[in-house]
Amino acid sequence: MEQQSSAHSVKLYIYDLSRGMARQLSPIMLGKQLDGIWHTSIVVYGDEFFFGGDGISSCPPGGTMLGPPNSVVDLGITEVTGEIFMDYLMSLGESTYRGECYRLFEHNCNTFSNEVAQFLTGKKIPSYITDLPSEVLSTPFGQALKPILESIHIQPPGSNILNGHNMQS
Repeated sequence: MEQQSSAHSVKLYIYDLSRGMARQLSPIMLGKQLDGIWHTSIVVYGDEFFFGGDGISSCPPGGTMLGPPNSVVDLGITEVTGEIFMDYLMSLGESTYRGECYRLFEHNCNTFSNEVAQFLTGKKIPSYITDLPSEVLSTPFGQALKPILESIHIQPPGSNILNGHNMQS
């Protein structure tokens, strides 16, 4: 007899870290319009997962200090089990997504969301989000600010997925 497969919905939560300021100030500061400074996370299996300066974290959906997301994109469904997903996150958290690997422009929450979205659904997150760093850096002001901005680690509070797990180093 064939086993019943269980499908889980996968959503992308999108937050504007600038709370509307990017839309107002970017034409003046960068000479181009940015709609927001995007932080993203993946919501699946009843939790919100994201990457920041403390590594991979999770919280109840919409449970960070950022409040409710500015928008939600339905990425589809996954048949990956919660157990396989947690094993996958653990391996990412011990390798390419350790806290010290966080880089605002090259390796951030959106890089993580994009990789996890592809693992779960085969789909990428919207390109307007993943293209944002290169858009900013293509401007003289973005280049001037890069050293300052690179020192910023964005970390909404949540529980680090590696904490509390008995890991062998």
